[in-house]
Amino acid sequence: MFYDQATIEVRSGNGGNGCVSFRREKYIPDGGPDGGHGGRGGDVFLRADKSKNTLQDFRYKRHFFAKDGQGGMGNLRTGASADDMIVKVPVGTLVFDEEDGVLLADLKEDGDEIVVAKGGRGGRGNASFKNSVRQAPKFASAGTTGVERTLRLELRLLADVALLGYPNAGKSTLLSVISAAKPKIADYPFTTIQPVLGVVQRDESSIIVADVPGIIENASEGAGMGLDFLRHAERSRLLLHVIDTSGLYGVDPFEAFHTINNEIKSYKKSMAEKEQWVVLNKIDVADEEIVEILKSEIEEEGYRVFTVSAATHKGVNELVNALLSEVPQLPAPKLEEEAAIPVYRPKEAYPFTISTKRGYVAVEGAFIRELMLSTNFSDTESTRRFQRLIVQSGIEAALLEAGVEDGETVLLDGSYFEFFAGSSDDDDLYL
Repeated sequence: MFYDQATIEVRSGNGGNGCVSFRREKYIPDGGPDGGHGGRGGDVFLRADKSKNTLQDFRYKRHFFAKDGQGGMGNLRTGASADDMIVKVPVGTLVFDEEDGVLLADLKEDGDEIVVAKGGRGGRGNASFKNSVRQAPKFASAGTTGVERTLRLELRLLADVALLGYPNAGKSTLLSVISAAKPKIADYPFTTIQPVLGVVQRDESSIIVADVPGIIENASEGAGMGLDFLRHAERSRLLLHVIDTSGLYGVDPFEAFHTINNEIKSYKKSMAEKEQWVVLNKIDVADEEIVEILKSEIEEEGYRVFTVSAATHKGVNELVNALLSEVPQLPAPKLEEEAAIPVYRPKEAYPFTISTKRGYVAVEGAFIRELMLSTNFSDTESTRRFQRLIVQSGIEAALLEAGVEDGETVLLDGSYFEFFAGSSDDDDLYL
């Protein structure tokens, strides 16, 4: 099975917490603070790897979590930063943010990579909080929380030429003749049920040709195999439209030609505007007069037409020569989607949510988690800092708006606290 779409969850590592520690030194309060900083959490990268050719690896493994940074230690030792997590994807993978659908990256070259989740910063050790007034801080800051997000991966094959046409038009046979590819070939509809790539090569010249599963009328509305595989033709420089001229399957060649083009136009306007050549196939079993009429009518519409028999190889050499000499000169295609230019917006200063858990109003989120871990509730100075930030962050106002009254119990990051509305006096502990 060919897997060309996948949804994954990634999470970068949390930063390690800063350390509260004091060295033993005479005449220095509490021996002097010497707590080190926490280490950085691991980033999550997506990297294009030419050894991968489908997204099948993500069928069962969909969660990719980087490790957390280590906490700081005494003697001003910084915790170890976590290793980055590198997730390998096929060349040609588009990376979308699942939440808003924005294209984050187009990994179209081997080695292309993007950081999809940045690791959290390490927290500061208590040594960094020392100043002329605060000689012996008994608190440190927590590492910041890593990023968690859902991504949609979409693979679009990198081919110079895309073979299009009705089922049984002879696309697979033609690909097997002009390249070393061995697609499945049989006398029934939809023999090709997944894209097949072949390399057409002579001397120093080579191109990649993709056989896209057959398209039928109303495919844009889901008929037949639909247009799911047409995304693999979007990167091609040329559409090679193969038409069965034999009439053996009861399909009018000229009608089939327009039907396919109408479906392509319904899929995307940019696809309809792409350079397209027409191959009239199976001329060995077709009426010569019909072939000439068909060739003349299609040429009048502005298309370049080749007449071939993939079965007997008649006309194939001329087609291959034209492909190898002219396709590399065609302009490289541009996808309608473009990777989002990174926009650095101010991070929400105090991210938190208010909900109900275990029958209590609960405050959760990265900010309250980090604040709780950064507070030494046995130290008055640290607790006062905690109180100030509860007001400054808007948590107190949010709790009052949620209907919490003085004396009620609330949950802060899972811990129970008794709530009292504060005052402007910093000495008044109100939570």
